[in-house]
Amino acid sequence: MNELKSETSPYLLQHADNPVHWQAWNNNSLALAKENNKLIIVSIGYSACHWCHVMEHESFEDNEVAQTMNRNFINIKVDREERPDVDAVYMKAVQIMTGRGGWPLNVVTLPDGRPVWGGTYFRKDEWINTLEQLQELYQSNPEKMIDYAEKLHQGIESIGLVENKNSDKQLDQNLIGPLIEKWTKSFDLEYGGMARAPKFMMPNNYQFLMRYGHQKQNQEVLDFVNLTLTKMAYGGLFDTIDGGFSRYSVDMKWHVPHFEKMLYDNGQLVSLYADAYKLTKNPLYKEVIQKTLAFVSRELTNEAGGFFCALDADSLNEKNHLEEGAFYVWKKEALQTLLKEDFELFSQIFNINDFGFWEDNNFVLIQNQSLEIIASQNNMEVSELQAKKKSWEKLLFTEREKRSKPRLDDKSLTSWNAIMLKGYVDAYKALANESYLKTALQNANFIIKNLWTPEGNLFHNYKNEKSTINGYLEDYCFVIDAFVSLYEVTFDEKWLKNAKQLTDYCFEHFYDEKTQFFAFTSNLDDALITKHFETEDNVIPASNSVMANNLFKLSIYFHNSYYEKVCHQMVQNIIPNIDYPSAFSNWLNVFLNYSEQNKELAICCGEKALEYATKINNLYLPNVILAGAEKPSSLPFLEDRFTEKETLFYVCQNKACLMPSSNFEEVMSMI
Repeated sequence: MNELKSETSPYLLQHADNPVHWQAWNNNSLALAKENNKLIIVSIGYSACHWCHVMEHESFEDNEVAQTMNRNFINIKVDREERPDVDAVYMKAVQIMTGRGGWPLNVVTLPDGRPVWGGTYFRKDEWINTLEQLQELYQSNPEKMIDYAEKLHQGIESIGLVENKNSDKQLDQNLIGPLIEKWTKSFDLEYGGMARAPKFMMPNNYQFLMRYGHQKQNQEVLDFVNLTLTKMAYGGLFDTIDGGFSRYSVDMKWHVPHFEKMLYDNGQLVSLYADAYKLTKNPLYKEVIQKTLAFVSRELTNEAGGFFCALDADSLNEKNHLEEGAFYVWKKEALQTLLKEDFELFSQIFNINDFGFWEDNNFVLIQNQSLEIIASQNNMEVSELQAKKKSWEKLLFTEREKRSKPRLDDKSLTSWNAIMLKGYVDAYKALANESYLKTALQNANFIIKNLWTPEGNLFHNYKNEKSTINGYLEDYCFVIDAFVSLYEVTFDEKWLKNAKQLTDYCFEHFYDEKTQFFAFTSNLDDALITKHFETEDNVIPASNSVMANNLFKLSIYFHNSYYEKVCHQMVQNIIPNIDYPSAFSNWLNVFLNYSEQNKELAICCGEKALEYATKINNLYLPNVILAGAEKPSSLPFLEDRFTEKETLFYVCQNKACLMPSSNFEEVMSMI
C-alpha cells in the first residue's frame, strides 16, 4: 500500500494517491528492505518544486512505472525540507556520481541504504529502463554492486571533511584580499550576481561583500552589491505586485524565475535589503522590505504566529491545468484592457516588449531603468510616476487575486521560522516599524511554546499542532541567531539566556570533539549511513558557520572562553581551506569579526537605553556588538557598569574597554 496518507508533509501527501507503493523514511520501511533483500528507491523533493511535479505526473502517477517500482523495490518518498539530513547524504552521492545535483533527487540504494545509482529528473522510459537494469544487475551480480556501493560510501564520507589545523595562531585578515580578487572575476557587471544562469540570489554572499566593502572602503565591491540588489528588485524574480521573491531566475537578467516563493529566501533577503537600506537609504530597498513583509504577513503567516514554508511554482491556468507561473504572468491584451491610456507608460516601466517577453504570449514584469530616468524621458515629476506605478500595482493585484492561487505548503519549520523572525528584527532596525518587532516577538513565542520541549530539545517541524521530527543543527543555530537579534532591539536578557541554553544543548548533543565541528544530526537520533557536517554556505548559510558566529557573540556577552576557543578553532580550520569564496561567504563574515575594526558597545542609561539602541540599530554597523541595560545587570559583559541617573557608553575591543563616555556623538565617532 501507499502509506503516505497518514503523513503531515504537504509534499508527501501530494503523492498519497500515486499507484506507487510509497512509504515514508522511517525504521519500518528501512527494515522491510533488509528483510526482503530489496533495493530501495529514495525519491526526494519538496512541495513547491516544479520538476518534482512533472516527474510525478509523467512517472509516479503511471501504472506501468508503478508496477516496475512496486515489484522490485522498496519505495521511499522524502520531503527534503522535513529531512534535510537524508537529503544532504544522498545529494553528496549524486554529486559524486554525476557532478551535479538538484530536485527531484532520485537514488537507488542497497537494502542497507548505501547508494549505488542516482540522478535528478528522468523521463518515463529512461526511468523504467534504468530500474530494470539495476534490478537485473542486483540479481545476477550483487557483488559488483556492493563493491561499487562501498567505494561510493567512502567518497561520501570524505566530502566536507575539513583538516583540523590545531593552531593558536592569529587569524590573518590579509587572507581575504586574494579571495575577493578571485571572486570578482565571476561578477556580472551588467545585471549583478554571478555571471551565469540559472541565477540564485545567495543572500549571505552579498551580506559579506557589503560588510567587506564597507569596512575596507572598497567602493567597487559596494557598487557591485548595489547593482545586484537593484537588478534583483527590478527583475521578474521579485513580485512587484504582491511582494516576495521567487527562488531563482533561469536567465542572466533576474527576469523569469522558477516561480516558487520560499520562506527562507524571503527572510534572508529582508535582512539583506534592511542592511543595504541602512547603508544607502535607497527608497527602492525600503519598498522591497515593505512589500515582502506584507506578502509574508498575508500569505505565509498562521494564526498562532508561525510562518508557513512556501508557495508552489505551479497554479491552475485558464484551462484549469497546472502550469508553472500561471498566477504571475500577463498577456499584452489583458494589460491594455486594464490600463487603458496608461498602457504605453506602464510598458516603458515594466517592458511589455521583447525585453519582458517570456513565452506563449506571456510577459513577466521587469524594470530595467530607474523611475527617475523614465520620468525625465516623459517630462514628468518622479512623484507623479511613483503614484501611477503604485496605482497600477494595486489594480493588477486586485485583478490577479481573481486567479487560482499557487498551492501553499502549510507546514512550519523551526529553522526557516527563525530566519524569517530575524528578517523582521532587521527590518525593525532599519525602518523602526513597531509592527515588525511585534511580529518577531510573536514568532519567537510561537517557537518557544510549540517547538522547544521541556527536555531542552527543539523540534524541526510543526503542522496541525503536531511536531514529529527532532531538531537539526540548522534549527538550533538559526533560533540562537534570532534570539540574539531580539536582544539587540529589546535589551531583554531572557533572549540571551535562551540562546545560551540552546547553545549548551548543542555542545551536548551535536558537537564532535574529533572534527571540532557540530554534526548536523543530534546524537539522540538514529544514525544515517554517514555523519553529515554542514560546512559550506549555500543559499542558506552552513549551520556550522552560523553557530560559529553565535559563539563569537555569546562569548562576549557571557565572557565564555570556551565558546571563544571553539569559534576561533572552527574559523581557523575553514579559512585556509577556502578555494571558491562564494561557498564560504558566511565564514568570511565571521572571519571579519576578528578584524581590528570590530567593537563592542554597552549602553547603560536607564530608560533611554532603548532610545539610543534604536538610533544605533538604524545605522549600518556590522562590526559592532551591542548590549544595553536599563537597570543593574548580572550579564557578565554589563556587570558593574550601570550607575543610577547616569548615561554611560562603554566602547570595548578585544577584552579592553575605553573609559566610559556620556557623549553620544563622541561614542558614535569611535565606532
